[in-house]
Amino acid sequence: MTLKSNFKSDLKKEQLLTKLLDKTYSSKLKHYSFERITNLNEQYKGVDVVFKHKIKACSYSIDEKAQLDYLNEDLPTFAFELSYLKNTVEKKGWLFDENKKTDFYALITAVFLDGGEYSSCKITMVNRKKLLEKLEELNFKNTSFQNYRSANSHGKIVIDQLNQKKEGYLFLSSKNKIEQPLNLVLRLDWLLETKIAKRLI
Repeated sequence: MTLKSNFKSDLKKEQLLTKLLDKTYSSKLKHYSFERITNLNEQYKGVDVVFKHKIKACSYSIDEKAQLDYLNEDLPTFAFELSYLKNTVEKKGWLFDENKKTDFYALITAVFLDGGEYSSCKITMVNRKKLLEKLEELNFKNTSFQNYRSANSHGKIVIDQLNQKKEGYLFLSSKNKIEQPLNLVLRLDWLLETKIAKRLI
């Protein structure tokens, strides 16, 4: 019963947020039109919206990632899923999943509520290819992350490849989530400074 209730609550949150995002895209996208994807197979492949250039024959698949657990807060970081557990077996998270068709992540942060409606948010567009290239350049390997799990129980994990205060770190959620996700937590300012991301709003 609780799971069903949470699912309905999360679904309602997403539907309300979609309303705000579509309004934002309509006003902020000058050279692109957009199409919201309802096909579940495409959504599973990391495509929530497609941006289509109004003149050039090009389009981009967008995966929307929202910080809905942190309403009315403006966090300086965002978590990218590296791996998770399913029946105690480690599975690859969405960041390094080769089956994803995502070109850009739309990171939706600083989501604020006003009278039961989402009134504002920030949208940071992250170029997935550039992010993966940067991680490879930093020698952060797309391999099993089991060694991080075995060496750490829960919480922040400092790694040599990133400055934990200015760039990012790992975070293992082994106590509060069933899937025990291992996330790469990156500072939004760093993503912008390295030209991996641009701020849409």
